[in-house]
Amino acid sequence: MLNRIKIILQYLLPKRWLTKLVGWSAERRCGWLTYGAIKLFIYWYKINMQEVKQPDISAYPTFNAFFIRLLSNKARPIDFDPNVIVLPVDGMISQFGIIKGNQVFQAKGHHYSLEALLAGYKSMANLFYDGTFVTIYLSPRDYHRVHMPCNGILREMLYVPGKLFSVNQFMVENIPNLFALNERIICLFDTDFGPMVQILVGATIVSSIETVWTETLTLPKNGVINRWQYPKANTDGALILLKGQEMGYFKLGSTVINLFAKKKILLDRYLYTKCITRVGQRLACGIMKNNRLLI
Repeated sequence: MLNRIKIILQYLLPKRWLTKLVGWSAERRCGWLTYGAIKLFIYWYKINMQEVKQPDISAYPTFNAFFIRLLSNKARPIDFDPNVIVLPVDGMISQFGIIKGNQVFQAKGHHYSLEALLAGYKSMANLFYDGTFVTIYLSPRDYHRVHMPCNGILREMLYVPGKLFSVNQFMVENIPNLFALNERIICLFDTDFGPMVQILVGATIVSSIETVWTETLTLPKNGVINRWQYPKANTDGALILLKGQEMGYFKLGSTVINLFAKKKILLDRYLYTKCITRVGQRLACGIMKNNRLLI
């Protein structure tokens, strides 16, 4: 009965207004009140301050400034083997595996289509039929900056307006098509391992999602999908991001989904559902690189 109430509340709560309120509050400079909230957050979520680049909480004027804190340079070593794809975020693997045709596994009894996830862009969806996916959930305690799993050239970005359902494991298991319903940013990259998509999924109280090449995306919530296209490699203005480089961040927690093309990568055998992830650790190795067989 309690679980049913939780699900009903997800549909009934004014999630966008709640998100705006939390976002507004997290940007306020409230002196001792802000520092008190940060201290409580550190205590409650057991944040490891030894790996934080700036451990002095008085250096953070707002709660959001602390939430998107940087880590020390040695906290997340990157596996720079050129044939290795690395994990893009700290978090927990919600699901991973092979895309069956166009169906991506969400949770037991739930799948969603590539077309739905990619906002109806059939040409983009076609790139990932029978490909590989990984879905990583970021809890409030996690480091919330998103990094590149491999070198990539940004070719396209979509902002898809949508719902703001919570993306915790319980909701993922009980709300069909959750990731295809929620607000999200879809980034398509050309990589040495073929096309790769990195999706930053919004959620309740995620006040904003930012990328390193844009300002905060505060677009009108009028149901219109916004699309940007970028130059290809060896062209003026090409936007190149290197493996391990930051590509964006969440202000409060959410989910990152990666898609890779068919028979381009092999997921690491040590991955398992609900395993903890750290930026820079091995996610997969390449099977094909620049159309050359590796293994």
